[in-house]
Amino acid sequence: MRTLSSLARRPSPVLLLLLLLLPPPWPVCAQLSAAAATRGTPGAQDCPEACACAPGGQANCSRRALPAVPAGLSRRVRALLLDHNRVRALPPGAFVGAGTLLRLDLRENGLRWVHARAFWSLGALQQLDLSGNQLEALAPGTFSPLRALRSLSLAGNRLARLEPAALGALPLLLALSLQDNELSALAPGLLAGLPALRALRLRGNPWVCGCALRPLCSWLRRHPRPAPEAETLLCVLPGRLTLRPLTALTDAAFSRCAQSLAPRDLAVVCALGPVSFLASLAVCLALGSVLTACRMRRCRATALGLRRRALDPGPGSPAAAAQA
Repeated sequence: MRTLSSLARRPSPVLLLLLLLLPPPWPVCAQLSAAAATRGTPGAQDCPEACACAPGGQANCSRRALPAVPAGLSRRVRALLLDHNRVRALPPGAFVGAGTLLRLDLRENGLRWVHARAFWSLGALQQLDLSGNQLEALAPGTFSPLRALRSLSLAGNRLARLEPAALGALPLLLALSLQDNELSALAPGLLAGLPALRALRLRGNPWVCGCALRPLCSWLRRHPRPAPEAETLLCVLPGRLTLRPLTALTDAAFSRCAQSLAPRDLAVVCALGPVSFLASLAVCLALGSVLTACRMRRCRATALGLRRRALDPGPGSPAAAAQA
């Protein structure tokens, strides 16, 4: 009993030596827990300073009075919420580093200008909200890099015209919101580059019942809309105060409108015009040269005939009678 109690009270030198040689375990545990925490919250390491990031790659920068897109965006950010800030312009490469961004919210920023290369690095973007801003025009190619885009909202801006070159070809776009702008018609070819489009929001625009409205009315007839929403789409007759539903404008209503040429036909006309002009010019020059040559030959023949008559008088001429 004494031997066991003495061993329990006083540890052996071998155990003391092992404890001295081994490193303490708590720093290792702290490092492992920190690494696990970092791996468990993607986006926390590369989160912009002005934003609050959550697991899953969402960067919440809403209502921070930000004057520009925050720096420090990385490929871990999947959703960027920049609504209700003071971002007045988007310069070229405004979202460099966020190549895997899927959702971008820029509502209510007073945005007035978007550079044509502002979205060039966002090839994976699927949702873009630019509603509630002050956009009056969009440069050609603004949305062309967004080939994966499925939802685009331009509602509540000041767009009076939207060119097809601004949207480009968006093969996966399903929803487009253009309501509450200043659009009187849609440019020809705008909806042709959106083959997957199913939802088109158009209310709150001053549509004009004219020939320019023909492409939009044709698209609406091919894509029937719910009755309450279709009844609110009205256009104003030029020079009158009468309103007509867009769905009531059939092909017969545009019978007096000249059929616009397709891009291929327009290219053929533009190519044949200079060629036909040069060909007609060459033909005119050739004909003029032939006529001039014929006239020169006739003049020469007449001159030779007169000379021969002068040198060789005939028997009835005065010179021959004098000789006789």
